[in-house]
Amino acid sequence: MAGRNDRMVVWPVNIDSSKSRREGRKISRRYAVPSPTLKDISSAAKRLNLNPIIEKDKAYPREWWEVSGRVLVERTKPRSILLKEIAGEIGRVKE
Repeated sequence: MAGRNDRMVVWPVNIDSSKSRREGRKISRRYAVPSPTLKDISSAAKRLNLNPIIEKDKAYPREWWEVSGRVLVERTKPRSILLKEIAGEIGRVKE
């Protein structure tokens, strides 16, 4: 797949503080945000200059029956750091 390494997938569950690590949360609850939407993730990624692409028709593989969508962002840093920055940006806006 060409271009696979320049983009990273962000599922809402990856930064959702109401989900457990087993359910798919990738960052500490301290950094995560409650119930992030695709719009929240996309606008935060846009403010961080990550050129987001929303894919609404995708389902998280562990919950294949529930179409939650995902956001593709430019991979400029390690995954965990980008997820914390996106969640932090969402948290700043929602305050």
